[in-house]
Amino acid sequence: MNNGGRGEFCGRTRREFIWQAGAGFTSAAMAAMLGDDGFLDSQAYAADGVSRFTNPLAPKKPHFKPKAKSVIFLYMYGGPSQIDTFDYKPKMKGMDGKTIEVKTFGRGGHKNQGRIVEPKFDFKQYGKSGKWVSSLFPHLSGCVDDIAFIHSMTADSPIHGSAMIQMNTGKIQSGSPCIGSWMNYGLGTVNQNLPGFVVMLDPRGGPISGAKNWSSGYMPASYQATVINATDTPILNLKRPEGESQQLQREMLDTLHDYNSEHEVLRSDNSNLSARIASYELAYRMQSEAPEATDLNHESESIKALYGINDKRTEVFGRQCLMARRLVERGVRFIQLYSGGNHVESTWDAHNDIIVNHTLHAGETDKPIAGLLKDLKQRGLLDSTLIVWGGEFGRQPTAEYAEGTGRDHNAYGFTMWMAGGGVKGGISVGQTDELGSQAVEDPFKVKHLHATILNQMGMNPNRLSYFYGGLNQRLVGVEETEPIHQII
Repeated sequence: MNNGGRGEFCGRTRREFIWQAGAGFTSAAMAAMLGDDGFLDSQAYAADGVSRFTNPLAPKKPHFKPKAKSVIFLYMYGGPSQIDTFDYKPKMKGMDGKTIEVKTFGRGGHKNQGRIVEPKFDFKQYGKSGKWVSSLFPHLSGCVDDIAFIHSMTADSPIHGSAMIQMNTGKIQSGSPCIGSWMNYGLGTVNQNLPGFVVMLDPRGGPISGAKNWSSGYMPASYQATVINATDTPILNLKRPEGESQQLQREMLDTLHDYNSEHEVLRSDNSNLSARIASYELAYRMQSEAPEATDLNHESESIKALYGINDKRTEVFGRQCLMARRLVERGVRFIQLYSGGNHVESTWDAHNDIIVNHTLHAGETDKPIAGLLKDLKQRGLLDSTLIVWGGEFGRQPTAEYAEGTGRDHNAYGFTMWMAGGGVKGGISVGQTDELGSQAVEDPFKVKHLHATILNQMGMNPNRLSYFYGGLNQRLVGVEETEPIHQII
């Protein structure tokens, strides 16, 4: 208990408290930092007590020369409707309310017929490519010549929880590492003062299945995501108390030297300490660099306006996109932003009214995403940054209920897109039928999307593996999987 601000704990000095607490997290972090510099070479052992401890997040060489250095995954939680956004279906005009034979599968189960809900937004052609885009995206439509649209994505589940886990981990069951963790494992962290994998959630809440979507699964916890917020306090519990920073640093150094003199720093309980040390080290180092990296006050007013930060509707996602750009500049490999939080109408999950739902969420994200693409391009960063847009599935062309314009889930065929990072711009691949109910040309699975992301980051998706449960586990599964070559 603090005693009158004198830095004493229950009659002990702060230094005595740290000593008797085993030097706590801070000395372990400092030990790792000095170990990296060779200061503790004779004492830095791995869990076996024989081989030298290696930081699991140390930078690693890719399998081949990468096209991209970073990935920003813009996750539209809930499932955007492909036929109301980027998959133009002119033959549906005039079919509104008509009952037709069509096979669908969503949360309402298997159905063989349904009432048509024709696209509720007008489409126009944009760019040199002449890409048809919905009126939901007046800003993003100006970037279509930098975008590769994939109109024939499919997923294995029409249920949010399992479909999200598959989009993030490659499997519909829980317990596997997400794609950002595979990046951390395969490539390590460029900037040792920042995490290699960052997730920013919608302030309305986290997605269904929660942290399973950004966990490291059966890999060590050092590979999991760091969750930050696009607020004035982006990383909780990181800032040290005012006035104590330098004093605590001096005491940690003194304590570490005392421990070192007794040869106790890394020799006792190596199996536990080695496993935790990288996390402590990262937390310690982040105290110096993370506040600056996430401080948007350094940005000009024109840049803030480009991202829509001066507009209440686009401020939150605009801050996230701008923060993502700043993290990319500082070497963070994988960043995932969530549009939509909590459940149903606060996400892209348009079960009741497609117009109200998609107007809300597209309106919140259109300008920030366009701003991100333009800003990366003008800074020469788009070529080395892979942007991925999409949700866990799409939506059906028919109504879910007897009345209204709500659409059920559609895992049979939906749209995602990529930009930058060695991806061709101004093209569209794959195709759904004339109603947008299922993929009929070049259907792609989630594993093909993952293989493309890994490939652009310089990793062979069929070589990147982690031994667990008696098998060499892979993000893309046991079968050989090719990336989507048409867009590379």
